[in-house]
Formats: sequence, structure tokens, C-alpha cells
Amino acid sequence: MLNVWGVISIVLFYIMILAVGIWAGRKGSGAQSEDEVMLAGRNIGMFVGIFTMTATWVGGGYINGTAEAIYTTGLVWCQAPFGYSLSLVMGGIFFANEMRRQGYVTMLDPLQDAFGERMGGLLFLPALCGEVFWAAGILAALGATLSVIIDMDKNTSVILSACIAVFYTLFGGLYSVAYTDVIQLFCIFIGLWLCIPFALTHEAVGSLTEALTNPEIDWVGHLKTEEYGMWADYALLLIFGGIPWQVYFQRVLSSKTALGAQILSYVAAVGCFLMALPPVIIGAIAKVTDWNQTHYGEMYDGSSPAARGESNMVLPLVMHHLTPDVVSFFGLGAVSAAVMSSADSSVLSASSMFARNIYRLIFRLRGGGGGSGGEKVNERFEACILSANTLIGHYITLAQNSDYPQASEIEIIWVMRVSIFIVGTMATIMALTIPSIYGLWTMCSDLVYVILFPQLLMVVHFRHYCNTYGSLAAYIIAFVFRLGGGEELLHLPALIHFPYYEPANAETGAWEVQRFPFRTFCMLLSLFTLAGVSKLTDWLFHSGTLPPKYDYFRCVVNIPEDKMTVDEPNEGEMTVMTAAMVQKYCAMEEMNGRVNPAAALSDSDEDTNNARRPNNPGGKSRPGGPSGGRSGGGGGGPGRSGQNRPQVSLPDSEDEGDKRTPVKNVKQYQTKL
Repeated sequence: MLNVWGVISIVLFYIMILAVGIWAGRKGSGAQSEDEVMLAGRNIGMFVGIFTMTATWVGGGYINGTAEAIYTTGLVWCQAPFGYSLSLVMGGIFFANEMRRQGYVTMLDPLQDAFGERMGGLLFLPALCGEVFWAAGILAALGATLSVIIDMDKNTSVILSACIAVFYTLFGGLYSVAYTDVIQLFCIFIGLWLCIPFALTHEAVGSLTEALTNPEIDWVGHLKTEEYGMWADYALLLIFGGIPWQVYFQRVLSSKTALGAQILSYVAAVGCFLMALPPVIIGAIAKVTDWNQTHYGEMYDGSSPAARGESNMVLPLVMHHLTPDVVSFFGLGAVSAAVMSSADSSVLSASSMFARNIYRLIFRLRGGGGGSGGEKVNERFEACILSANTLIGHYITLAQNSDYPQASEIEIIWVMRVSIFIVGTMATIMALTIPSIYGLWTMCSDLVYVILFPQLLMVVHFRHYCNTYGSLAAYIIAFVFRLGGGEELLHLPALIHFPYYEPANAETGAWEVQRFPFRTFCMLLSLFTLAGVSKLTDWLFHSGTLPPKYDYFRCVVNIPEDKMTVDEPNEGEMTVMTAAMVQKYCAMEEMNGRVNPAAALSDSDEDTNNARRPNNPGGKSRPGGPSGGRSGGGGGGPGRSGQNRPQVSLPDSEDEGDKRTPVKNVKQYQTKL
């Protein structure tokens, strides 16, 4: 029978979340740009950033899975709390600062810069599948939860939850997702802790401390010697496999500063660990409960959730059968909040990567350029900062580049909005139709670990030691070896028998077991393949063993001439760069859409620079100006006419009253500001 009060509480909760999402969407600056929609204008404050980072990990799978792990295998096998917490710490140490400092927009940006747009599109596949299957899995879990507590139809609850999450994400982008995460995290914390005192004092619940001496209800568990390899494999999977996800980097890249991105990761790690305490306690309560004394036992002839195969539902079952109805409604709101906080983030992340890295950089390139795309940003910026002449030359190069994305900001935003709707629809359909959706997500998360993590590690920290050939070889090797290891949840048999392999037992129905840490082995194999093949191909081409024509990926020696060689300025020409010139030519949006954060100026800096600029009485033309007719002026080298190039009017360097200090590089400019 449908619980009317439960339905009312859920409807009120959804209305509150929807209202917050719409309100947060209006907080944006109103500018229709990638940064505004995907990264909230890189203006997420510390408070909201910490909450949205924590809520992204503390989702429906996190709290339900933690309680299930305690109930079935014990505390020693409940690795998600410390695994994901350490994942955030590692991400903050090794990735957050560098990724934010470079001004990337998505996790795939450095991969496409290093390996090219096409290879980046291939790396997009495991990331996309992981996000979509994760959203589908937690939506399915929410439907099952609502059906247990308030007897609400599963399909109705899944569709309603997905529609709410997609709507406010579609309306406000990351602003809506971040601010609703704040409300959702509060609901999770309050709802779960509110249930614990009532559940602990229920007559059917035994003592948590006395249960430690009873093997049948021991909620701590134990670890056998032969299971050390598996335990370590899962732990490393959670720690390092939890890094290469767009939901994480979207929060990192939306931070105002690189240091702020690191702080978000560290504080969110503490938050994730603390938020795991309520589901750990609830899982222990379920373990020591005599279900015969509950309404659940009366309904199913004294059976426990484990006996009926409902171990994954212990958290909502505890809230429903061991707490009063009013309290269980608050707990139900906590579960719903946890699911929506993860589902909206996954939908937005997958849509952002598709709109930017697939549609813009692959489908909407003018020339369809190949090549690796490496050496695009930093080398260009470091070269052009030496003089204004070089800067202008590189600016013209970018404008004339055949690979320059032609999609407008408005077009990309609309593509992303359509993608949000499509990804949300896909996740909803999968949640309603695919019974083994959690198995699919498990396989995809493994592929993210063995494929994406080593490639992201190399391009961020060892970029000059990898190329597209190594990337493709590592991708194939990791994919084949991971699939060859098998997957029980998908009933995929193992084709590769790693050490300590145990075959399936037909008599007991036990599935085959890979006790060797084969996931981590696949990741390391992928890492060494990437470095080894890259080094090998680099040597083959540079030594002349293979001629340049065989460089099919055009990333070693057969690199396309996609940038113009800019001559050095003549002696005495344009050697002074003012703050305004740096702002005009360095803070521009370059070919992959990123803005160098080191070159951004505040309004006060611009006003100060304008106040210092001397007047130019009489309209005197400057050297290299339109009326100067000077050969090589305006960015050309000697012998090139400056008439066909855009000319730039510069301040009078002869003015004796001009006391400006030359700015020669980025670090000097930052120090001066």
C-alpha cells in the first residue's frame, strides 16, 4: 500500500531541491560561455566548493555500499571510506594544482593536447561509460529504496528523480549542481544521524560490542592470508582509480585558484571519511539485528536480508523497520539526496566532455587536422611573452590556424544542454531495463583505472616521455588484459589466468577467483607500455630507422606545420610590454579554449595602467604603425611588408616621462602585480 505521508515528504524534498537549483542557476553572471556553464565561471568559493566536492563522492552508492559492505563482509572489507578519501588527497597532491594552473576546462584537455583530438575521443569512451553507468546504477538503487520504504512504483520514482536532476542541471549548469549539493549533503548528514539513535534502541537490535566475540554477527570481519592480494588490488583501485573522473576535476577546475583546488581536495577527503560513519554504524546495526523480531521477519517467515538476497538494501531496510515512520522519511530524504547529488554531477560531467572535447575539437574543426596537438599552449605562451611583436605573430597564427575550432560559445552551450538531456535519458533507460547495471559500472570503473589513470599521470607530469603511438598501444593492452581477467557481475569468464587463480566450483556454485591483484597489474602494464612504445617510436623516427612518411599519427617527426614561424624583432623594436598589452594579448582565449590564469588582470590593474599611459598629442604615428610603412613592422620579419598585417599602436617609447619597467616573462609580471 502506498504510504501517502512518505510520498508527500519526497515531493516536498524534490520541490526544495528544484527551487535551490533554479535559484543557483540565476547566480551566474549571465555570460553564455563554456566556463560559466561547465565551471561556474571558475568562481566557486571555498565553502560551496568543499560541500560540492564532498557530495560528489558521498552519493547513493557510497552510503548504500558502505552499509552493505559492513553487513556482508565486515569493516575490514569496507574500503570505500578510506579509499576515496585517500583518492582525494592524492588528487590534490599530484593533479589539482597542475590542472588548475594550466587552466584546463575538462579532464580530457591535457590528453587531447598531448595525443591529439582523435586519441582523446577514444579515451573519452571509458570516461563516458563510467559516468553514465554510475548515474544509472544509483538511480536504480533509489527506485528500489523508494519501493521498500513507501511502496512507490520503482519506475515512477526513477523517472521523477532523473527529471528533477536533469532539469536543474540543464537550467543552471555547475552553479545549480554545486548549490544543490550543499542542501543535499546537509540532508544526508542529518537524515542518517537522526535514524541511528532510534535504530540502536530498537528491541530487536543487539549489542555492537558483544557482537565482536560472536563470529556469526561479527561486523568487523577478518582478512585471510590468501586474500591480501585482492584486498590491496581493490584498495589501489579506489585510491588511484578514483582520480581520473570528470566529476572530480570539474570541481577542481572550477576553483578560483590552484591552491584553492588543492585545499578543496584535502578538506573534502576529511568530509568523505566523516560522512561514512553513519552508514558504517547502520550496517553494523543490521548485522546484530534479530530480524525475526521485526516486521520484515514477519513478512518473510523470519528470513534476513542476506538470506533473501537483499543485502544491498540494508540501509533503507534499517530505516524502515527499526525507526518510526516520521524518522524513516527523513532517512529516505537522505538517500534521495545522496543519489541526486551524484546523478546530476555525472550527467553534467559526461555532457561537458562531449560538448567540448568531442563536438568542438573533433566534429567542428575546420580542417580536420591530425597531429598530436602537443606543445600547443605552454611553449607558445612562453615564446610569445618575450616581446609584443612575437605575441602579435602568435595571435595571428591562432586566428589563421586550420585546426582552430569554429564552433561558437552559444553553439557549444546548446550542444551541452542537449547532451545533458540525452545522457540523463540514457541513464534513466538503463536504470529501468538493465538488471546488471552495477556490473557494467564496475567494469567501466576498472577500465578508468587501468586505461585513463596511467595516461593522465604521464601527460600531466611526464609529457615529453609519451606520444600517440604509446597511448594507443597502452589503451589496447590495458583493455585486452582487463577484459581477459573476467568479471563475475557480468558473468564474463576469465580468459587470462593470473597467478593464484582459482577455478569455478560447479558443486558449490562458487565463481572463479583471481586472487592476484590483476587490476593493478594491468594498470602498471599500461603505464610501462605507454612509456616504452613512446620511447621506441621516438628512437625509430629520430634515428632514421623509419622514414618520416611512416609517422602516420604525425606526432614524432612528421608534425604538421600548424604554426607560423615568427621572426625575432629588430633591435630596439617593441621591447617594452605594459600591463595593458599583456592583458590584451596574453589573456586571450587560445585554440583549445583555455585562458592562461597568470595573465588575467583585475580592474584596478587596468585603471592604473591607463592612468600611467602618456597622451599622444597631434596624432603622431608610431614606428610600425599604419602610416609608418616600416618594413617588418607589426609582427613581420625583415623583408615583409607590414601593410597586410594588423598594426598595433604602442605607447611612445621615446617619452622621457615614461618610467614603466619592461615586463619580460610571466613570473616577472606576476611578481610586479
